[in-house]
Amino acid sequence: MTFQKLINYNKFMKYQDLTAAIDAPIFSRQDLSIHWLKVYDYQFTLWIKKGYLVRLRNGLYAFARYVDRIKREEVAHLLYPPSYISLESALSFYGFIPEMVHANTSVTARINRRFDNGFGGFIYRHIKKALFWGYAPVTTENGVYLLAEPEKALLDYLYLNLAGMRGQADFDAIRLNYDQMSDHLDADKFRRYLAAFNIKKLKHWALKCLP
Repeated sequence: MTFQKLINYNKFMKYQDLTAAIDAPIFSRQDLSIHWLKVYDYQFTLWIKKGYLVRLRNGLYAFARYVDRIKREEVAHLLYPPSYISLESALSFYGFIPEMVHANTSVTARINRRFDNGFGGFIYRHIKKALFWGYAPVTTENGVYLLAEPEKALLDYLYLNLAGMRGQADFDAIRLNYDQMSDHLDADKFRRYLAAFNIKKLKHWALKCLP
């Protein structure tokens, strides 16, 4: 570390210094370290109280002035990586289920977690690492997030809810939109993805999703 960088790192930081150094709507403490910036906990507390910042989780913040530009999916991507949008959120996005989804749902190879902040609730459900695939990047104004492909989103949902699938009534309760699935599911890809799970019970219910 050069002498000048050491001075910058240790000096008392003002909010204007923060906005001048960080040009992204969301930033982490690690981002501050990269820029040789030092912010104390009481400063974050003060800036949040004044309405300058929104705390997303420990060590992750958003500038309040950019809140309207930030997508919930971007927040989900940064809150608990690696993860991708799937389950109810992806099924709703593709029109496979009729319900509006209030909490953002993702899958992760890490343990189950839930976060709540000014952008809403964020639920992360564990999937084994061998099944952590079947997603694509979505580019946004502020960066990128990962979204399950329609085939994988449906299989993720069935897989993680398989224990509660005891009969046809439980399957029907999902209220799947077969017209939308017919339009958006690639049947060959769906079968390939299904084979990778290698679960007989999952295959029984998953094949009912195809025409």
